[in-house]
Amino acid sequence: MKWPYNTKYPSVDNLRTKAKKRIPKFAFEYLDGGCNEDVNLHRNRSDIQKVELRPHYLSTHTGSDMKTDLFGIIYDAPFGIAPVGLQGLMWPNSPEILAQAAFEHNIPFILSTVSTSSIERISEITEGKAWFQLYHPTEDKLRDDIINRAAAASCPVLVLLCDVPTFGFRPRDIRNGLAMPPKMSLRNMLQILSKPNWALQTVLHGQPNFETLKPYMPKNLDLSALGQFMNQTFSGRLNKEKIAPIRDMWKGKIVLKGVASEADTEKAIKLGLDGIIVSNHGGRQLDAGQSTIKPLCSIAEKYGDKITVMMDSGLRSGPDIARATACGAKFTFMGRSFMYGAAALGKAGGDHTISLIKTQLQQVMEQLCCEKTSDFPNHLINANIM
Repeated sequence: MKWPYNTKYPSVDNLRTKAKKRIPKFAFEYLDGGCNEDVNLHRNRSDIQKVELRPHYLSTHTGSDMKTDLFGIIYDAPFGIAPVGLQGLMWPNSPEILAQAAFEHNIPFILSTVSTSSIERISEITEGKAWFQLYHPTEDKLRDDIINRAAAASCPVLVLLCDVPTFGFRPRDIRNGLAMPPKMSLRNMLQILSKPNWALQTVLHGQPNFETLKPYMPKNLDLSALGQFMNQTFSGRLNKEKIAPIRDMWKGKIVLKGVASEADTEKAIKLGLDGIIVSNHGGRQLDAGQSTIKPLCSIAEKYGDKITVMMDSGLRSGPDIARATACGAKFTFMGRSFMYGAAALGKAGGDHTISLIKTQLQQVMEQLCCEKTSDFPNHLINANIM
């Protein structure tokens, strides 16, 4: 059998190891780390891995198809690329690399407000199929302008981020003086000089910037000024009064990302939202919080027939996607996995990582005798995490 990916890197862990060798330490630590002591970062992984699935070996099986209907669109797999901030800092041009790969594989790509490519450029690459994640602005005029740009770019889904009422306390990023463009301390300069391929690609593609926000922000902000700008410009704490006017003006689907409780799920339903992404921001916001798989189980069981329930945070592989889908997720998203791929393999990283995860998931489905993704809950033994 000819594998559809580079066999030197047959796992996301292999890609992570390669990525760590290819990019400056400050960039890798931003990508890889959580907040505070990384407790929730590790809890995400360990709790997902406790989920067990049951194979039905003697069942009649005519084949497995991972195509999934989401909001009336048939995607080729039940996973997409989650929004990630500062993508071009970790690997130059990575938002475009990943958006192009997602388009070619027919899976959704979500662009973050604080990524390093513009709404318009990603829409051009994906022919208007990319989703957009909105950090909620403090001023209605700015909110409306960004939303109108997303609508003009034909984004089918607007994702509202609710789990950043304040920015996470991330000791590594504070120590590294992380900024856009990167702060040129002696330590950071030495890290850059030790990664010549990354440095060359950065020169070729230009210093990374917040391209979507570029029209609204001062130039060359250091970490303290960047934090001040973000705090003044965006109000991450969402409520009914902030969401309702967005629901009124946006004609497409709206998804609330960062949901971690049944109470917030009920509010999302009452506000007329189309879906939620159960998420804890990859363990980057609340170290004392639950893993994502825990609230997913109860939320999907109680509200799965009332709103589209999706999940991200902690997923790294095809088996992880199978576990989350068996626990009730209609669809899943991953951020770090794809960024490891782009950082490890450059232009080939998006295609490689998607192909790898598709192959892993197909193998799990065939092993379980699971014909379609909606059948995964029939194979759940127990979540072992409650």
